[in-house]
Amino acid sequence: MTLQQWCFSFRGRLGRRDFWIWQITWLLLLVLLFTIAGQGLVDTQNAAVCVVALLWPSSAVLVKRLHDRNKGGQWALLLVLGWMLMAGHWAMLPSEAQWLVRHFIPTLILVSMLVELGTFAGTPGDNRFGKPAQSVAFLRQRAVDYQ
Repeated sequence: MTLQQWCFSFRGRLGRRDFWIWQITWLLLLVLLFTIAGQGLVDTQNAAVCVVALLWPSSAVLVKRLHDRNKGGQWALLLVLGWMLMAGHWAMLPSEAQWLVRHFIPTLILVSMLVELGTFAGTPGDNRFGKPAQSVAFLRQRAVDYQ
């Protein structure tokens, strides 16, 4: 799999190693971005545009990893649900229910998705999303002739 397929294509399957490489890369990019924005070197609006630009590759990696677990991409919408629950205004609920809806359920969703995608192996052999996951070729390999 090429870097372009890894970051921009929603087709195929992705293994755990490449999923974790993306998660670490994404986290480092966000920390760097918010550090630079916090020091005033980058405008907040430009930082927000960069965060939005990272949504496509993050979604592509997530969907391909779900495909490796033989699940459809619609399972990624659970993360959107978790975000909506955290961001919602739940003042009309009693305090215990607010905590449940705003903190516990989104945390449960995030942890279960991370365990599902980050620790469990993909389905062996072919599945409905294609052939087994191929590693991402981060560096271009040159053909070497040993004659």
